[in-house]
Amino acid sequence: MSFFSFFLFRLIPTRKGRSFTGFLQSIGPVLREFSATSNALQDYGKEIGDDVHMLFRYCTRLQLARCLHARLVVSQEIQNVCISAKLVNLYCYLGNVEMARHAFDHIKNRDVYAWNAMVSGYVRVGNFSEAIKCFSLFMLSSGLRPDYRTFPSVLKACRCLIDGFKIHCLALKYGFVWDVFVAASLIHLYCRYGPVANARRLFDEMPFRDLGSWNAMLSGYCQSGNAKEALTLSNELKVMDAVTIVSLLSACTEAGDFNRGVMIHLYSIKHGLDSELFVSNKLIDMYAESCNLKGCQKVFDRMVVRDLISWNSIIKAYELNEQPLRALWLFQEMRLNRVQPDCLTLISLASILAQLGDIRASRSVQGFTLRKGWFLEDITVGNAVVDMYAKLGLVDSARAVFNLLPCKDVISWNTIISGYAQNGFASEAIEMYNLMEEEGGDITANQGTWVSILPACSQAGALRQGMKIHGRLLKNGLYLDVFAGTSLADMYGKCGRLDDALSLFYQIPRVNSVPWNTLIACHGLHGHGEKAMMLFREMLDEGVKPDHITFVTLLSACSHSGLVDEGKWCFELMQADYGITPSLKHYGCMVDLFGRAGQLETAFNFIKSMPLQPDASIWGALLSACRVHGNVDLGKIASEHLFEVEPEHVGYHVLLSNMYASAGKWEGVDEIRSIARGKGLRKTPGWSSMEVNNKVKVFYTGNQTHPMYEEIYKELTTLHSKMKMIGYVPDHRFVLQDVEDDEKEHILMSHSERLAIAFGLIATPPKTKIQIFKNLRVCGDCHSVTKFISRITEREIIVRDSNRFHHFKNGVCSCGDYW
Repeated sequence: MSFFSFFLFRLIPTRKGRSFTGFLQSIGPVLREFSATSNALQDYGKEIGDDVHMLFRYCTRLQLARCLHARLVVSQEIQNVCISAKLVNLYCYLGNVEMARHAFDHIKNRDVYAWNAMVSGYVRVGNFSEAIKCFSLFMLSSGLRPDYRTFPSVLKACRCLIDGFKIHCLALKYGFVWDVFVAASLIHLYCRYGPVANARRLFDEMPFRDLGSWNAMLSGYCQSGNAKEALTLSNELKVMDAVTIVSLLSACTEAGDFNRGVMIHLYSIKHGLDSELFVSNKLIDMYAESCNLKGCQKVFDRMVVRDLISWNSIIKAYELNEQPLRALWLFQEMRLNRVQPDCLTLISLASILAQLGDIRASRSVQGFTLRKGWFLEDITVGNAVVDMYAKLGLVDSARAVFNLLPCKDVISWNTIISGYAQNGFASEAIEMYNLMEEEGGDITANQGTWVSILPACSQAGALRQGMKIHGRLLKNGLYLDVFAGTSLADMYGKCGRLDDALSLFYQIPRVNSVPWNTLIACHGLHGHGEKAMMLFREMLDEGVKPDHITFVTLLSACSHSGLVDEGKWCFELMQADYGITPSLKHYGCMVDLFGRAGQLETAFNFIKSMPLQPDASIWGALLSACRVHGNVDLGKIASEHLFEVEPEHVGYHVLLSNMYASAGKWEGVDEIRSIARGKGLRKTPGWSSMEVNNKVKVFYTGNQTHPMYEEIYKELTTLHSKMKMIGYVPDHRFVLQDVEDDEKEHILMSHSERLAIAFGLIATPPKTKIQIFKNLRVCGDCHSVTKFISRITEREIIVRDSNRFHHFKNGVCSCGDYW
């Protein structure tokens, strides 16, 4: 009914005693003129309730409902309980629960239908506590018996298992528990708040199950994380509808059973269910999780109607599978189709721009979210912007956005902590974690927090901090979680506590390759290539399938230990037995393996035979080997290729300059340094850190501003004299400046690891183990000096440089002078 019809409806007075049907007859010609629905009102012989029912159908706005309410009051038809109950339903449908309650309270002789209308109305608007109160009032004061329609609504209003048990008992008392609608509602309740086994027991005892009951049980399994049970149960199901399809697709995604997902897709096509919008959207999500972008695109292309969820799903599919250009193109197409983005679109877009490294566009995303107000209203958008800046390496911008967030959840803290850690700011990451513990309020660290902070402890060598976190994990039982436990083992391994790492490794589940890869990598860092190979064989014996990361860690371990034959065997095994196509990382490990062993020509020929275009890491590995073994000619060839691939990387310029300096070719040094200065490149300063009294101390090469500067250099001078007495001869090749020999000795003495060792000798008791972490590779002279110091002081000194661990004891290094 049109607005004009209701406007006339209000204008025409109703005389006392005039029937409502007569009133409808009097305005019939007007309705026929102004409304296409007038034909439905021409049968004046119907009962009055039927006529009113027709009017209820066309009240689509609150204003019209009030007009109808007023007319019902004037005509006294409001006294009809059925009509009043429908009015309550109408107000609830239009979202005005206050008017619904007003109409309900004026019903004199309320029947079950009226009570059901009010209870379901409260549920419809999400006022569950009032729904429970209304139901309680119904049971206590009405004297009426609830029917099968009562229980589904009130069960939906239950917010705890105790209330659910009470309603379940009432349903048993009144004999409605086996009604299919009531039973399905009980199944939903138990899946939300109770053991899923209770829901399954109820499901199994049902004498008759409709498709709604099956859907309730399947969705319950999916919501509780029991995807495999959902798929097993669905084997008994003969017929499915769109809701069933969506539940099973979610289960397939969670269980990783994508073949089953394809079969369900075929079923949906056969029965025409794939045309349902929400089925197609779920299919896109399923194919995205299986990395099947062709499947995603086919489903998307077949869709006749697409909503915002459809666009978000296909954009997210390409974003998750690291195809940002295609994802960005789809976003632009979405805008051309005049579909307005929402928060989820912007979250995907932030990740896309981070993958593309587009700093300028990332600023636009932040500006857009600020204009829309999403930045302040939706914490997930703020977290996405923080994550975007962190992935772009703009940690200052990430921190600034983090500080602007009006409220912070645990994901906000995890994002900024991991952002600092991933960009090499380990100390800042630890500082943020401590700040979260102090100022986070009710925020509780979760699995993501531990997985973010433990790598930072590994980088900084903050063993004490890592041990405190271990204590927290022991307290809440999360140390047995495969991800948290693996991160913890990795922390111990990279902080020099390999035995503790191995002990943890055998406590956590080892059903996939992640823990194995971590322990193999840790043994490689310590130069224990043989043990790494033993772990690999143990992994195969336990039936765990290696992945491409496994072979990267294995080849790296072989490289650090000089196991050339074992490395070649692993490289061939990876392809022949496991069908893994070597990536650039695998090729880079092989070049490093040959280069460290001094087989430079073999490494160069290996690069030339590669089916892939060599990247900077491969040419960099060859250049580094040429620097160690003094092959200037081959190093120059490597550097030429390197500067073509990555001309702005300062580290490679420094490496080539150092190679010229070691060979005494100072003209080449000046040339390379001039080129680097012209490009605005700056060398990364060398630093070393150590943990003393639960605080991390950092020392920079040549630093003279330390509070204990005089004591440190006095200790170094004393050690220098003692070393010379037992045979130490400074190796001036590792001084990269063209200066006199006396000055070269002073420069060597000011290297950051020596400052850290001297401080450790002063600040710790005798015989205490000293552990140093260095951001660059240890130079040959410092390596020799540390061996002498361990012998003179009878201390064990552990140094972790950018390549590996060195354990110095009694004048010997664990690396055997091979690093």
